[in-house]
Amino acid sequence: MKIHEYQARSLLARGGVPVPGGAMVTSVEEATRVAGELFQQGASIVVVKAQVHAGGRGKAGFVKVVSSTEEVTDAATFMLGNKMVSPQTPPEGLEVTRLLIAEGVDIERELYLAITTDRMRRTNTLIASAEGGVEIEQVAEARPEAIHTVPLHPLDGLRPWQATSLAFTLGLRGRQVRQFTAVCMQLAKVFESSDASLAEINPLIITPADESHPDGQVLAIDAKFNFDDNALFRQKDIASCFDPTEEDPDEMRAKEAGLSFVALEGDIGCLVNGAGLAMSTMDIIKLHGGEPANFLDVGGDASQEAVTEAFRIILSEDTVKGVLVNIFGGIMQCDRIARAIVAAAEEVGFEVPLVVRLEGTNVEAARVILEEASERLPTMRTATDLEDAAAKVCAAVG
Repeated sequence: MKIHEYQARSLLARGGVPVPGGAMVTSVEEATRVAGELFQQGASIVVVKAQVHAGGRGKAGFVKVVSSTEEVTDAATFMLGNKMVSPQTPPEGLEVTRLLIAEGVDIERELYLAITTDRMRRTNTLIASAEGGVEIEQVAEARPEAIHTVPLHPLDGLRPWQATSLAFTLGLRGRQVRQFTAVCMQLAKVFESSDASLAEINPLIITPADESHPDGQVLAIDAKFNFDDNALFRQKDIASCFDPTEEDPDEMRAKEAGLSFVALEGDIGCLVNGAGLAMSTMDIIKLHGGEPANFLDVGGDASQEAVTEAFRIILSEDTVKGVLVNIFGGIMQCDRIARAIVAAAEEVGFEVPLVVRLEGTNVEAARVILEEASERLPTMRTATDLEDAAAKVCAAVG
């Protein structure tokens, strides 16, 4: 699960990480009022940031640094009145309904700091770079030596000496070292206590020196969190931050039906039981020159209602030109799923090619059911194995 930046900043602040002041707003009037309060409190600049689950906001014009309430009003009017289009959004863009109005700060230096799970090492890992403020993936590709990683101990977590050593590696000096160490330690605590799968601060900034802070301040001015869905049952506060408007409608619909669904960009819909079999099905479609339109796992004991809803979700996309059903009946009996497929297909109505491959328990009885239904479902074809199924659906789609 993802949350918005303003929610991530609040989570960091509660965890003791220093974050500039700000507030989330949903209207131009609120934006102007909050900005006015920040200016009255001594802020010289204010940042207006669209709150969407996509990157590239700055280049798209949906992050504005302004110095007056009039400019805040103009920026808020633009962002709330237009869809944001970036390389990380759908072609039609994303509607913006929330803005973060935050106190702006002077920046002397930008760093990157994050914690995520390193599956190769089988441990949570702190990631840092002196090149913050840009997409870390580009830095990792162009200059991998600029990325520094610190594995966290499975029981002890991040140790202070590790964070301090990293501070020196990044070239921090004086009181910056202690501040950076504290931020790392607090971030590690927030990451663990919230069941996060990613906790990212980009950028973590150092402000110019002043009388109050001779070596500047270390502040988090942007944050991103992802959470383990399987742990949300014990993270009620975080679960309440979920924003369904930022999710794919079909994926939300599938979730409500107990289905695992991810939309892709191809034209061959897939209905499969089991995540591993679903991945294999997509692979063999690609091998035969096709493009899967989705990942869809109906689970190990799919009911007629689940199969019907799965078909509806798949066919709701105009780009789908064919559907491949690939079921292995282990716990699930093939004759039962065959009846469900036939009933669901008759209820939904198929105009595109439908290729069905069944294997496992009671498969012979299932094949008889499909054969008897072939006249009622003229677009349906059966396949003897997965290779045959992929070849048939790819040929039908063309």
